[in-house]
Amino acid sequence: MNQHAIAAIYKFEMARMWRTIFQSIISPVISTSLYFVVFGAAIGSRITQIDGISYGAFIVPGLVMLSLLTQSVSNASFGIYFPKFTGTIYELLSAPVSYLEIVVSYVGAAATKSIMVGLIILATAWLFVDLHIAHPFWMILFLLLTALTFSLLGFIIGIWADNFEKIQLVPLLLITPMTFLGGSFYSINMLPPVWKTISLFNPVVYLVSGLRWSFYDSADVSVGLSLAMTAAFLAIFLAIVWWIFRTGYRLKT
Repeated sequence: MNQHAIAAIYKFEMARMWRTIFQSIISPVISTSLYFVVFGAAIGSRITQIDGISYGAFIVPGLVMLSLLTQSVSNASFGIYFPKFTGTIYELLSAPVSYLEIVVSYVGAAATKSIMVGLIILATAWLFVDLHIAHPFWMILFLLLTALTFSLLGFIIGIWADNFEKIQLVPLLLITPMTFLGGSFYSINMLPPVWKTISLFNPVVYLVSGLRWSFYDSADVSVGLSLAMTAAFLAIFLAIVWWIFRTGYRLKT
Protein backbone atom coordinates (compact mmCIF):
# COMPACT_ATOMS: atom_id res chain seq x y z
CA MET A 1 0.00 0.00 0.00
CA ASN A 2 1.32 3.44 -1.00
CA GLN A 3 1.37 5.16 2.37
CA HIS A 4 2.88 8.35 0.94
CA ALA A 5 -0.03 8.75 -1.48
CA ILE A 6 -2.59 8.15 1.26
CA ALA A 7 -0.86 10.65 3.54
CA ALA A 8 -0.67 13.27 0.77
CA ILE A 9 -4.38 13.08 -0.11
CA TYR A 10 -5.36 12.86 3.56
CA LYS A 11 -3.30 15.93 4.49
CA PHE A 12 -4.70 17.87 1.53
CA GLU A 13 -8.29 17.14 2.59
CA MET A 14 -7.57 17.98 6.23
CA ALA A 15 -5.88 21.23 5.16
CA ARG A 16 -9.05 22.17 3.27
CA MET A 17 -10.96 21.89 6.54
CA TRP A 18 -8.71 24.50 8.20
CA ARG A 19 -9.07 26.80 5.19
CA THR A 20 -12.85 26.64 5.56
CA ILE A 21 -13.00 26.32 9.34
CA PHE A 22 -16.24 28.32 9.68
CA GLN A 23 -18.10 26.06 7.26
CA SER A 24 -16.44 22.85 8.44
CA ILE A 25 -16.49 23.25 12.23
CA ILE A 26 -17.96 26.47 13.56
CA SER A 27 -21.19 26.40 11.53
CA PRO A 28 -22.28 22.83 12.46
CA VAL A 29 -21.40 23.43 16.13
CA ILE A 30 -23.48 26.62 16.22
CA SER A 31 -26.46 25.03 14.45
CA THR A 32 -26.36 21.97 16.72
CA SER A 33 -26.10 24.20 19.78
CA LEU A 34 -29.25 26.00 18.61
CA TYR A 35 -30.99 22.62 18.35
CA PHE A 36 -29.91 21.94 21.91
CA VAL A 37 -31.20 25.28 23.16
CA VAL A 38 -34.56 24.90 21.40
CA PHE A 39 -35.20 21.24 22.18
CA GLY A 40 -33.32 21.04 25.48
CA ALA A 41 -34.47 24.29 27.04
CA ALA A 42 -37.84 25.09 25.46
CA ILE A 43 -39.22 21.59 25.05
CA GLY A 44 -37.12 20.04 27.82
CA SER A 45 -38.75 22.30 30.38
CA ARG A 46 -42.05 20.54 29.63
CA ILE A 47 -40.60 17.01 29.59
CA THR A 48 -39.11 15.86 32.86
CA GLN A 49 -37.39 12.56 32.09
CA ILE A 50 -37.25 9.77 29.52
CA ASP A 51 -36.16 6.36 30.79
CA GLY A 52 -34.96 8.04 33.96
CA ILE A 53 -32.74 10.50 32.04
CA SER A 54 -33.28 14.25 31.95
CA TYR A 55 -34.50 15.34 28.54
CA GLY A 56 -31.56 17.69 28.00
CA ALA A 57 -29.09 14.85 28.51
CA PHE A 58 -31.29 12.36 26.62
CA ILE A 59 -31.05 14.26 23.32
CA VAL A 60 -27.24 14.68 23.38
CA PRO A 61 -26.48 11.35 21.62
CA GLY A 62 -29.10 12.18 19.01
CA LEU A 63 -27.57 15.61 18.37
CA VAL A 64 -24.10 14.10 18.08
CA MET A 65 -25.42 11.48 15.66
CA LEU A 66 -27.25 14.11 13.60
CA SER A 67 -24.05 16.09 13.21
CA LEU A 68 -21.95 12.98 12.56
CA LEU A 69 -24.21 11.71 9.77
CA THR A 70 -24.62 15.03 7.97
CA GLN A 71 -20.95 15.99 8.26
CA SER A 72 -19.69 12.56 7.16
CA VAL A 73 -21.84 12.59 4.04
CA SER A 74 -21.13 16.24 3.25
CA ASN A 75 -17.35 16.08 3.75
CA ALA A 76 -16.86 12.89 1.74
CA SER A 77 -19.21 13.82 -1.12
CA PHE A 78 -17.66 17.25 -1.64
CA GLY A 79 -14.15 15.86 -1.22
CA ILE A 80 -14.44 13.47 -4.18
CA TYR A 81 -16.85 15.58 -6.27
CA PHE A 82 -14.59 18.64 -6.40
CA PRO A 83 -11.77 16.79 -8.27
CA LYS A 84 -14.44 15.57 -10.72
CA PHE A 85 -15.72 19.12 -11.12
CA THR A 86 -12.25 20.57 -11.79
CA GLY A 87 -11.07 17.60 -13.87
CA THR A 88 -8.18 16.68 -11.57
CA ILE A 89 -9.81 13.30 -10.91
CA TYR A 90 -8.18 12.02 -14.12
CA GLU A 91 -4.74 12.90 -12.83
CA LEU A 92 -5.53 10.99 -9.66
CA LEU A 93 -6.82 7.95 -11.57
CA SER A 94 -3.75 7.89 -13.81
CA ALA A 95 -1.32 8.23 -10.88
CA PRO A 96 0.30 5.14 -9.32
CA VAL A 97 -2.38 5.09 -6.63
CA SER A 98 -4.74 2.15 -6.18
CA TYR A 99 -8.49 2.49 -5.80
CA LEU A 100 -8.19 1.25 -2.22
CA GLU A 101 -5.72 4.00 -1.40
CA ILE A 102 -8.02 6.64 -2.91
CA VAL A 103 -10.96 5.43 -0.82
CA VAL A 104 -8.91 5.13 2.37
CA SER A 105 -7.53 8.66 2.06
CA TYR A 106 -10.76 10.47 1.14
CA VAL A 107 -13.03 8.49 3.46
CA GLY A 108 -10.47 8.62 6.26
CA ALA A 109 -10.21 12.40 6.04
CA ALA A 110 -14.01 12.83 5.94
CA ALA A 111 -14.47 10.49 8.92
CA THR A 112 -11.77 12.32 10.88
CA LYS A 113 -13.40 15.69 10.30
CA SER A 114 -16.88 14.46 11.24
CA ILE A 115 -15.62 12.78 14.43
CA MET A 116 -13.83 15.99 15.40
CA VAL A 117 -17.08 17.94 14.97
CA GLY A 118 -18.99 15.28 16.94
CA LEU A 119 -16.54 15.43 19.83
CA ILE A 120 -16.64 19.25 19.85
CA ILE A 121 -20.43 19.12 20.03
CA LEU A 122 -20.19 16.57 22.84
CA ALA A 123 -17.84 18.90 24.73
CA THR A 124 -20.24 21.79 24.10
CA ALA A 125 -23.14 19.76 25.50
CA TRP A 126 -21.22 19.44 28.78
CA LEU A 127 -21.72 23.19 29.20
CA PHE A 128 -25.49 22.70 29.25
CA VAL A 129 -26.10 19.37 30.98
CA ASP A 130 -24.33 16.92 33.26
CA LEU A 131 -23.30 14.00 31.06
CA HIS A 132 -22.20 10.54 32.09
CA ILE A 133 -20.70 8.13 29.56
CA ALA A 134 -21.25 4.60 30.83
CA HIS A 135 -19.25 2.85 28.09
CA PRO A 136 -16.56 5.15 26.59
CA PHE A 137 -15.05 2.37 24.45
CA TRP A 138 -18.38 1.54 22.83
CA MET A 139 -19.13 5.23 22.33
CA ILE A 140 -15.87 5.68 20.38
CA LEU A 141 -16.56 2.47 18.43
CA PHE A 142 -20.05 3.60 17.41
CA LEU A 143 -18.74 7.04 16.44
CA LEU A 144 -15.94 5.52 14.38
CA LEU A 145 -18.11 2.94 12.60
CA THR A 146 -20.84 5.47 11.88
CA ALA A 147 -18.38 8.06 10.56
CA LEU A 148 -16.68 5.53 8.29
CA THR A 149 -19.99 4.09 7.06
CA PHE A 150 -21.58 7.40 6.13
CA SER A 151 -18.34 8.80 4.76
CA LEU A 152 -18.47 5.87 2.35
CA LEU A 153 -22.05 6.86 1.53
CA GLY A 154 -20.89 10.43 0.94
CA PHE A 155 -18.09 9.14 -1.30
CA ILE A 156 -20.70 7.26 -3.35
CA ILE A 157 -22.90 10.34 -3.58
CA GLY A 158 -19.94 12.49 -4.67
CA ILE A 159 -19.19 10.08 -7.54
CA TRP A 160 -22.87 9.80 -8.52
CA ALA A 161 -23.56 13.55 -8.47
CA ASP A 162 -23.01 15.60 -11.59
CA ASN A 163 -23.77 18.98 -10.02
CA PHE A 164 -23.60 20.66 -6.62
CA GLU A 165 -27.38 20.46 -6.15
CA LYS A 166 -27.30 16.66 -6.14
CA ILE A 167 -24.64 16.67 -3.43
CA GLN A 168 -27.08 18.49 -1.15
CA LEU A 169 -30.09 16.43 -2.25
CA VAL A 170 -29.49 13.25 -0.24
CA PRO A 171 -28.49 14.90 3.08
CA LEU A 172 -31.36 17.38 2.84
CA LEU A 173 -34.15 15.04 1.74
CA LEU A 174 -33.00 11.75 3.25
CA ILE A 175 -30.36 11.89 6.01
CA THR A 176 -31.76 14.79 8.04
CA PRO A 177 -35.43 13.61 8.00
CA MET A 178 -34.37 10.04 8.85
CA THR A 179 -32.33 11.35 11.78
CA PHE A 180 -35.20 13.44 13.13
CA LEU A 181 -37.57 10.48 12.79
CA GLY A 182 -34.99 8.01 14.12
CA GLY A 183 -35.42 8.68 17.82
CA SER A 184 -32.87 11.47 18.11
CA PHE A 185 -35.18 13.64 20.22
CA TYR A 186 -37.47 10.98 21.64
CA SER A 187 -37.65 7.28 22.40
CA ILE A 188 -39.49 5.19 19.82
CA ASN A 189 -40.99 3.32 22.79
CA MET A 190 -43.14 6.43 23.30
CA LEU A 191 -44.81 5.86 19.92
CA PRO A 192 -47.96 3.83 19.27
CA PRO A 193 -47.18 0.19 18.35
CA VAL A 194 -47.83 0.73 14.63
CA TRP A 195 -45.49 3.72 14.36
CA LYS A 196 -42.88 2.00 16.51
CA THR A 197 -42.85 -0.91 14.06
CA ILE A 198 -42.55 1.49 11.13
CA SER A 199 -39.69 3.29 12.88
CA LEU A 200 -37.71 0.04 13.05
CA PHE A 201 -37.34 0.23 9.25
CA ASN A 202 -35.41 3.48 9.71
CA PRO A 203 -31.70 2.56 9.86
CA VAL A 204 -30.86 5.66 11.90
CA VAL A 205 -32.86 4.22 14.81
CA TYR A 206 -30.18 1.58 15.34
CA LEU A 207 -27.34 4.10 15.16
CA VAL A 208 -28.91 6.52 17.65
CA SER A 209 -29.99 3.70 19.96
CA GLY A 210 -26.51 2.17 20.04
CA LEU A 211 -24.85 5.50 20.77
CA ARG A 212 -27.40 6.34 23.48
CA TRP A 213 -26.78 2.96 25.12
CA SER A 214 -23.07 3.77 25.35
CA PHE A 215 -24.03 6.88 27.32
CA TYR A 216 -26.84 5.77 29.60
CA ASP A 217 -27.25 1.98 29.37
CA SER A 218 -30.65 2.75 27.84
CA ALA A 219 -31.62 1.78 24.29
CA ASP A 220 -34.68 1.37 22.09
CA VAL A 221 -33.21 -1.78 20.49
CA SER A 222 -30.54 -4.18 21.69
CA VAL A 223 -26.97 -2.98 21.42
CA GLY A 224 -26.00 -6.18 19.59
CA LEU A 225 -28.58 -5.45 16.90
CA SER A 226 -27.39 -1.84 16.64
CA LEU A 227 -23.82 -2.99 16.14
CA ALA A 228 -24.85 -5.64 13.60
CA MET A 229 -26.91 -3.14 11.59
CA THR A 230 -24.04 -0.63 11.57
CA ALA A 231 -21.66 -3.32 10.31
CA ALA A 232 -24.20 -4.35 7.66
CA PHE A 233 -24.48 -0.76 6.35
CA LEU A 234 -20.68 -0.56 6.25
CA ALA A 235 -20.47 -3.79 4.24
CA ILE A 236 -23.15 -2.62 1.78
CA PHE A 237 -21.43 0.71 1.10
CA LEU A 238 -18.05 -1.01 0.74
CA ALA A 239 -19.58 -3.34 -1.86
CA ILE A 240 -21.02 -0.37 -3.79
CA VAL A 241 -17.67 1.44 -3.78
CA TRP A 242 -15.95 -1.74 -5.01
CA TRP A 243 -18.50 -1.98 -7.86
CA ILE A 244 -17.99 1.67 -8.78
CA PHE A 245 -14.24 1.28 -9.22
CA ARG A 246 -14.63 -2.10 -10.90
CA THR A 247 -16.98 -0.71 -13.54
CA GLY A 248 -15.66 2.89 -13.67
CA TYR A 249 -19.15 4.24 -13.02
CA ARG A 250 -19.15 8.05 -13.40
CA LEU A 251 -15.34 8.03 -13.33
CA LYS A 252 -14.33 7.18 -16.89
CA THR A 253 -16.87 9.39 -18.61
